[in-house]
Amino acid sequence: MEIFGSYDVVVVGGGTEGVSAAIAAARAGANTILVERLGALGGQMNVQGPPGFAYAHMFNPRGEQVIGGIVEETHNRLLKDGHALPHLKPQWRAGYTFSYVDPDWWGLLMFEMMAENGVNLLLHSLAVDVVKEGNTVRGIIVENTSGRQAVLGKVIIDCTGEGDICVRAGAPYEKRAREHLMRPSIAFTVDGVNWEVILKYIKENPDEFQFRTHPYLQMSKDEMWKQIKAIKKIEEIGNVPDGWFSIVEKGVKNGEMHQFGTVGFFLTPREGGVIQAHFQHSAHVPDCDATDVRDLTNAEVEARRQAVMAWKFIKKRIPGFEKAYITRVTPEIRVRETRRILCDYKITEKDIAAGKKFKDVIGKDQYQAGGQHMKMSTMLDPNAIYAKDGGSTDIPYRSLVPKDLEGLLVAGKPICTDETTYKRFIVSTMVTGQAAGVAAAVCAKKGITPRELEKDVKEVQDILVKQGAILYGTH
Repeated sequence: MEIFGSYDVVVVGGGTEGVSAAIAAARAGANTILVERLGALGGQMNVQGPPGFAYAHMFNPRGEQVIGGIVEETHNRLLKDGHALPHLKPQWRAGYTFSYVDPDWWGLLMFEMMAENGVNLLLHSLAVDVVKEGNTVRGIIVENTSGRQAVLGKVIIDCTGEGDICVRAGAPYEKRAREHLMRPSIAFTVDGVNWEVILKYIKENPDEFQFRTHPYLQMSKDEMWKQIKAIKKIEEIGNVPDGWFSIVEKGVKNGEMHQFGTVGFFLTPREGGVIQAHFQHSAHVPDCDATDVRDLTNAEVEARRQAVMAWKFIKKRIPGFEKAYITRVTPEIRVRETRRILCDYKITEKDIAAGKKFKDVIGKDQYQAGGQHMKMSTMLDPNAIYAKDGGSTDIPYRSLVPKDLEGLLVAGKPICTDETTYKRFIVSTMVTGQAAGVAAAVCAKKGITPRELEKDVKEVQDILVKQGAILYGTH
């Protein structure tokens, strides 16, 4: 078998966590390669969706910024060039903050940053197996148009999103039954929206929408709607969640709309100050285990059927969309949940509730615990658990180190959590990706394993802080 090359750090998967890991590792001095099955970089940011819904939840309900690093850097670069909106922090929404970017320009920026930081790329290459010596992972096997090749590294980072490399290597994992997994979706973006009509309808029909504010604020529904009605531009609203209830209910009853999604949307900024509507929750496929290729194939078909039906309904029945048109459909389905790799520490609901702080902190997350995207008629979990005092929860380094294996780290969705604290959001994946990249670079330099690094992560923390990550000083 051909040896494609040997590197300090091999990052497998070029999604949000993978690009962050590769940039961070290279900046920390490691000879790094990023391996991706597609020809594009970005994953759920600009390939599967939600396009433009980039950086939600960067601030906690107190207004403290808890996410920085590569997330903040890329937002700032695109904002400077006119391809992003400023951080949107509606007082009535508190922790539900938004920092929108143009998804296509974000994808282009990823290639710029790979070149700037000297990251080696291997695209159009699917990782199909691992190279192991005992319980130590030494590399991966890829297949591409050139055949089968080995890519060797001192440390391997699984950024596949589903923990594929960890599983190939024999890592233990947990996964819920398919009927309990969060539903995957196809997303689409539309232009030609009459935003004045949309905003007017929202203001005049408060009982038709499921807006929410953070419980830390203890804000009444009347006060929340007072602030909503003062909004002058659609950009100020953040996003439009599940809504138009009476119209949707009628559409489902008469067969115009399916029962598996909503017509709420996010915002997508485009060049020249254009705002588009991005429908992320209008095509959700139930009972899909995306680690079963049969389920995954069926989901791609069913999601597109739902998307066509939903758009025809929206255009016909929702005021403001009469002259709108689709500008983009995500090329593949967005998978929200599959495996959770068992690592040396599991983040739990109790950790979220306590806003727990860890000595081996490598990043923060302020999103609540609680399942979403299962039964779309009740998308928001009424039993959600929030960090105390409007704060955030630390992510410990140990939750990135798979049990029973050496030479391997995991980042992104499948890091070690219980089922309700699953870290699927873009900012969370990028935080853990950046941390895994730095940790891998430190391990490669010192000639130690990721597990041996658990004894002292101070150097990793120091490098992360220099790279702009926020580890300390917030609730």
